[in-house]
Amino acid sequence: MALHIVASRPDPAILKLPWSVCLEEWTDDYVVPLPRGLSRHVVRIVRLGERIYAVKETVEEIAFREYRLLRDLQRLGLPAVTPQGVVTGRVDAAGEELPAALLTQHLTFSLPYRSLFAHGLSADNLPSLVDALVVLLVRLHLADFFWGDVSLSNVLFRRNAGGFAAYLVDAETGELKPSLSTNMREYDLTIATENVFAELLDLQASESLDEQVEAHDIVELLAERYRALWDELTSEEEFSADEMWRMEQRIERLNDLGFDVDELDIVTDFDGDKVRIQPKVVEQGHHRRELQALTGLNVEEAQARRMLNDIAAYTAHADLGREDRTLVANRWMKDIYEPLIAMIPPELRGKLEPAEFFHEVLVHRWYLSERAGAEVGIFDTARDYINNVLSTKPDEAVAADE
Repeated sequence: MALHIVASRPDPAILKLPWSVCLEEWTDDYVVPLPRGLSRHVVRIVRLGERIYAVKETVEEIAFREYRLLRDLQRLGLPAVTPQGVVTGRVDAAGEELPAALLTQHLTFSLPYRSLFAHGLSADNLPSLVDALVVLLVRLHLADFFWGDVSLSNVLFRRNAGGFAAYLVDAETGELKPSLSTNMREYDLTIATENVFAELLDLQASESLDEQVEAHDIVELLAERYRALWDELTSEEEFSADEMWRMEQRIERLNDLGFDVDELDIVTDFDGDKVRIQPKVVEQGHHRRELQALTGLNVEEAQARRMLNDIAAYTAHADLGREDRTLVANRWMKDIYEPLIAMIPPELRGKLEPAEFFHEVLVHRWYLSERAGAEVGIFDTARDYINNVLSTKPDEAVAADE
């Protein structure tokens, strides 16, 4: 049987992997010791030159189905790992067939939830973790995606201005529907609460989570925040004709949540006294897209919002309010952001991604200024943060040069 590779972005180095050996027996010549989540399949993280891939053994039909589904999610701009390809036709030295393999690109600076707790995440961070999972689930449901196996184990988390951003990493049970019914959404939510409840109990059993944490309260919070966010994004709102300001207020609230509105469905009664609106939300990333248009930086949503706020503060401090925003953002990049990031020593660049480092420095500046009773300069703050905080953090990237 001939080895067959289907790939969206062909990488010739893939051919060098030992496909005639079962994945479980791959050696350190290929496998890198990156943390990975629990999986029903054998999964290995491999380095090929400067690229890092996750390789999962599975049934050929399932591998192709998940590969195509991940490509669909990518085209829709949804947060999921990027599919690289599917390898079939594998046989061992004795001629016995081996499972097909699905390759996805490793998501830099991402960690499974167990590793987050191993890196010092505490019970106080659980609401942020829940919020990230909720935003991911709502975004997938807005795109009519049925997950079928919502859990912390099927997600990778990236730090996002003190919180987290969640990315779908296992789409094996997922399905894009022409329209997602309320019953299917509720089923996904039920699965989420059941799985997360079990995962929290498992963390407590392994002494990775304080046993005083009430797992039931956390999953109740998950369901509550899901319904609140879904209602804010999709519910109808009725008001009188002389309260049209409420339409703009609704759009601003959605933008504050990071979502853009594609169109408003506006209905008035016969005499025009009452107005009913229902927004059509297209996607999250309002602040992310705004920052990218201004600076070219591609960061997480909360990180982008924090940077936009800092650009606004820089604008006021430098009295640049009359200048074009793009020009001001360019000056901010050259005067503040780029010099600050350049301060990170090469050996510490695997600790945090640049945007999260910038956020952490801003938070650290507030603490130092409070302690000093006066405002501490941003570059003095960065030096203190690098020496006393960043150097103590665990690596969250494959290598410092990434």
